[in-house]
Amino acid sequence: MTHDALLIALSSFLGVFVALGISFVLFRKRYDELKSHAEREAMVAAREEALRLREGIESDLKERKIKLETDEQDLADRVKSLKIREEGVNDELARYAGLSQEDAQNLYFSRYETAWQAEATRQAKESAAAIAHDAQRHAKGLILDAVQRSLTDYLSEASITVVEIASEDIKGKLIGREGRNIRAFEQTTGVDLIIDDTPGAVVVSSFDPVRRERARLTLVELIKDGRIHPARIEELHEKAGVEVDTLIRQAGETAAENAHVAGLPAKALEALGALKFRASYGQNVLDHSVEVSRIGQVIADELGLDRELTKRACLLHDIGKGLGTEWEGPHALAGMAFLRTLGESEPVLNAVGAHHREIEPATSEALVVIVADALSAARPGARRESLDQYIKRLTGLEQLALSFPGVERVFAVQAGREIRLLVKPEEIDDLGATQLANDVAFKIEQEMSYPGQVKVTVIRETRFHGLAR
Repeated sequence: MTHDALLIALSSFLGVFVALGISFVLFRKRYDELKSHAEREAMVAAREEALRLREGIESDLKERKIKLETDEQDLADRVKSLKIREEGVNDELARYAGLSQEDAQNLYFSRYETAWQAEATRQAKESAAAIAHDAQRHAKGLILDAVQRSLTDYLSEASITVVEIASEDIKGKLIGREGRNIRAFEQTTGVDLIIDDTPGAVVVSSFDPVRRERARLTLVELIKDGRIHPARIEELHEKAGVEVDTLIRQAGETAAENAHVAGLPAKALEALGALKFRASYGQNVLDHSVEVSRIGQVIADELGLDRELTKRACLLHDIGKGLGTEWEGPHALAGMAFLRTLGESEPVLNAVGAHHREIEPATSEALVVIVADALSAARPGARRESLDQYIKRLTGLEQLALSFPGVERVFAVQAGREIRLLVKPEEIDDLGATQLANDVAFKIEQEMSYPGQVKVTVIRETRFHGLAR
C-alpha cells in the first residue's frame, strides 16, 4: 500500500469516528430530554392524585359538617318540643288544681272513653275471629272426613301400553315386508306401534286412551292368530271396537253400583262408562265422578240435605265429557242437555249444569256438587295439568286437519310431532295431496302453539279387490 492510500484510509476512518461521536452526543441529548419529560409527567400525575385526595377529603368534611348541623337542628327542635310539652303539663296541672272532684272525674273519663271504646271494639273483633276460626275448623273436619271416607288411588296417566310377545320372531311379522304390516296397523288404528330392541315386548303409543285400548286388543288378537296382514288387521280392529263398547257399558254399570246410584237409563250408563277412557289433568274422569258422589253424599248427610239427589247429581256431573262431538258447548251444559233428553229431574239437571257455574245453582244440593267436585280435583296428587294440555293440543291438531274437505281420518302421532291424514282418493289426487299437506301445515302455524315442529303426512291409497270362486 502506498503512502497516499494509507492517508486516505486513515482520513475515512477518522471521518466515521467523528460521525459516530456526533451521533452519540445527539442521542445522549435526546435521552436526557425524554427523561426530563417523563419526570415532569410523573410529577404532574403525583400532584393531580394529591389534588384528588384533597378534594375527596374536603368533600367528606363538608358532608360531615352538614350532617352535624342537621343533628344540631334536630336536637334543638326536640328540646323546643319538650319545653312546649312541659308547659302544657304545667297548664294541665294548674287546671286540675282548680276543679272539683266530680269535674276532674268527668274530665278523666271523657279523655279515656275513646280508648275504652277502641278496646271494646278490638275484643269484639277477636271474639268474632275466634268464632269464625272454630266454625272453619269444624267445616274442615267435616270436609276431611268426607274425603277420607272416599279416597281412591290414582296412577299417573300414561300415553303408552306395553304388549308382551312370546318370541322376537313376531316383531318381524308385525313389521312385514318393507314395513307393509306396521304401516297398515298404524293407518287403521291411528296409533304408533313402537318395535325396538326391548326384549319380549312392543309398545302401543297414543294420546287417546280409547284408541289405544282398541289398538291393544287388535294387536293381542293378531299375535294370537298369527295371520298378520292388512286385511286381517282391519277385521280384528272392527272386532276390538265391539269389545271396547262392551267394556264401556260394563264400566258405567260398575260405577253406578260403586256410587250406589240406581235407575240410570242405558244411554246414561254408556256415556258414563265412556269416562273410563277419559282423563282431566291426569285424573281419570270416571273414578273422579264416583269419588265426587261419595264425598257429596257424606256432606249431604251431615247437612241434612237430599242424599239420593246429591249423589246422583255428583255421579253425573261430568257426563258431558263422555259425549260425542254432536253435543257442543261446555261439558257441564252439554251434559245437562243430554240428561234432559233422558227425562232426568230438574234439580239434577241444574246441579249438573251449574257445577262450573255456567248457570246459577238453584238448590243446596247443587252447591254440594260444586264443593265435592272441587275437593276431589284439588286434593294433593289428584291432577296434573301437563297431560291435559298435551291431550288438548293433540286433539286440536286432529280437529284442525279434519276441517279440510276430502280428509277421511286424521291421527296425531309421535307425541304431536307428526299428523297423518288419510284422504279420499276419489276426491283428492296426488297433486291435491301435496297442496293439502302445505295448507294444513300453514294453518297449524297460524292457529296453534306447539313445541318444535309438526310434520304433516298425507296418505292417499286406492285399493282394488278381486274375488276367486
